[in-house]
Amino acid sequence: MTISLLGCGWLGLPLGAFLVEKGYKIKGSVTDPMKFESLRRAGIDPFRVALTPELEADHPSMFFNCDVLIVNFPPRRREDIEEYHPEQIRNLIKAIREHGIRKVLFVSSTSVYPDINREVFEADELEPVKGSGRALKIAEDLLQQQKDFETTVLRFAGLVGPERLPGRFLAGKKDVPNGTSPVNLIHREDCIEIIYQIIKQEAWGELFNACSDIHPTRADFYSLAALTIGLAPPQFAVNPQTSFKIINSNKLKQRLGYVFKFPDPMTMLQA
Repeated sequence: MTISLLGCGWLGLPLGAFLVEKGYKIKGSVTDPMKFESLRRAGIDPFRVALTPELEADHPSMFFNCDVLIVNFPPRRREDIEEYHPEQIRNLIKAIREHGIRKVLFVSSTSVYPDINREVFEADELEPVKGSGRALKIAEDLLQQQKDFETTVLRFAGLVGPERLPGRFLAGKKDVPNGTSPVNLIHREDCIEIIYQIIKQEAWGELFNACSDIHPTRADFYSLAALTIGLAPPQFAVNPQTSFKIINSNKLKQRLGYVFKFPDPMTMLQA
């Protein structure tokens, strides 16, 4: 099976290397050819592909000649994100249809859910609050509405793993809000394994949340995260009113029979 991986950054590059080890032929894209060598070292065939929002690719017929396309690039931070990112996806859909790709995995985010102070599920019809969340929701819908190919949408919680040290985010800050809110996180190793299981088990046309099982408070997690790397822990405001959501991943676990490698975010800090 040939898999094209659109976006080989912090998650995509180790994902591609993992899939190579599993015996798949992997084509990976970056926007800067200077990164080609890092892909080659991982056994990934490198391509330059960009969506600006028009598709720009040196060899599109080669890159999009695949059995599965993994779409793994986040919306760019810009004022017109709600128009720009969906337009990127519309142009990508044209390429998917033109090259006859039948299976697509779209890496999305749990930022599509607003903070409504309860557990949230895939079936919830909720309106995102932030522009990036609204852009992602439009992109999800555009892909899943297509009849020429099947798309599985995978909504990851906050990403944790090598080179991403959450202890730096709030270290030393004072009067930090929402200290009692539960956090929603997932380790990169779980992200990679979940994507692999979706492909292996052919779980297409699905929508999955992906988040660790346990949800420690924001104060507990970020205090330990800072102390773990030798920084001063943040000081949280005394505020009984907090805004939160709890991401439920039961559908993913049941459909794939998946057991999280890092069910507790507190253990991610030692990984």
